Amino acid sequence: MKIYNNKKIIAAVALSLVLASCKAPMATVIKDEVKENVPQNFNQEDQADANNNSGTTPWRQFFTDPNLVALIETSLKNNQELMITLQEIEIAKSGVLAKKGRLTPTVTAGGGAGVRKAGRYTSEGAGDATTEIEPGKAMPDPLGNFEGGLMANWEVDIWKKLRTEKESAVAHYLSTVEGKNFVLSNLIEEVANSYYELLALDNQLDIIQQYTKLQQKALEISKIQKEAAAATELAVKKFEAELAKSKATEYTIRQQIIEKENEINALCGRFPQPIVRSKGDFMSMIPQTVYTGIPSQLLANRPDIKQAELELKSAKLDVEAARKEFYPSLEISATLGLEAFKPSYLVKLPESMAASLAGELAGPLINKSAIKANFQSADAKQIQALYEYDKTILNAYLDVANLMSKVKNIDHYYQLKSEETQALEKSIDIANQLFKNSRADYLEVLLNQRDALDAKMELVEAKQKQLSTVVDIYKSLGGGWK
Repeated sequence: MKIYNNKKIIAAVALSLVLASCKAPMATVIKDEVKENVPQNFNQEDQADANNNSGTTPWRQFFTDPNLVALIETSLKNNQELMITLQEIEIAKSGVLAKKGRLTPTVTAGGGAGVRKAGRYTSEGAGDATTEIEPGKAMPDPLGNFEGGLMANWEVDIWKKLRTEKESAVAHYLSTVEGKNFVLSNLIEEVANSYYELLALDNQLDIIQQYTKLQQKALEISKIQKEAAAATELAVKKFEAELAKSKATEYTIRQQIIEKENEINALCGRFPQPIVRSKGDFMSMIPQTVYTGIPSQLLANRPDIKQAELELKSAKLDVEAARKEFYPSLEISATLGLEAFKPSYLVKLPESMAASLAGELAGPLINKSAIKANFQSADAKQIQALYEYDKTILNAYLDVANLMSKVKNIDHYYQLKSEETQALEKSIDIANQLFKNSRADYLEVLLNQRDALDAKMELVEAKQKQLSTVVDIYKSLGGGWK
């Protein structure tokens, strides 16, 4: 009776200790305030149409230049950064399979052989010496042991900790898929912008070549006028200097074209080669009309926002799983096989059959600092993931708002630069005619030609910015990855 009472006391103490180990700290409660307070429109003056959103337009429909489409297709097949991202998806997928595997029992097969000799003056040795394995046949000494069979181990997911870890891995996997979509969107944006920059350089090269011819003619006129005593050597030298300067600028632009071509080739994952393009149509290109929709659509359209949201979900699940580490775990182990001290006895059934079944319930009691540290780290990471999510939403909204304003302003800028270029183009002929008739100074001709050159170059840059800004806002609305 006394022994029975002691067993009851031990069982009660063990149960109280297990229950005590179940106490776990609470995770920080976080709230997505930025998501809840997204404005209704990007601009208070404009009322957006929710049915029109360029971010949902597939990139093949958005870009109409066949040369640009071909470059984008090549980059999507060969870009190394994209290939690296695809491998990150495979790594995340393997993580899901690993977590899923922990939910099922682990079964292994194995065998072994050994020999043991117990001391004669021990309880085991004395027992073996007085035991007969068969009538008239003593136990072998030393005693062999041969075994083989199946072994199974299973952690019973009583607190759904393992399922929570699997859900976290799934959320992380889905975030890598969205990360791949964001890389796609960025890649298409880079290829398109670099293509337009290359076309702009081509047109600037044509302009500087035309300017060089103009300076060549002006130099010839100044020499003729010098011979006629209508101009001085200073005028000749000024035109010579201007001609040399324009030729030097031409080589600078040629180098920029080579570098931009190689930049595009790098995005396409290939060695240097000429970029097929039609530079003559650049200045007549009309930018796509972009429809922004409403800000809340960014949450569904932009891959980086969806990626941050899934990472936040994964972080929350990691906190929940880390919290459940404070609870006891139940593990079940079982074995089934054959065991004998002599190999020939292994086939004697059922005598050689051996089996075991055990369950173990254990929880942390003392020195839980490692578990606490893991929980605190997971809790801090979920707060960090929330801030990252909020920052991504805010930056996405500001990107679109800024680019909408830029689209309008760059259009006005382009129109005014176009008017300036036309006026200066006409003034060149007038200045040259006056110079021929000695009614204008060479400095007036030079300054007028320089102003016209600068205006033309800036007009080309304005066209490039006009086209690139539309590409940027298309990407900022979540376009490019579909």
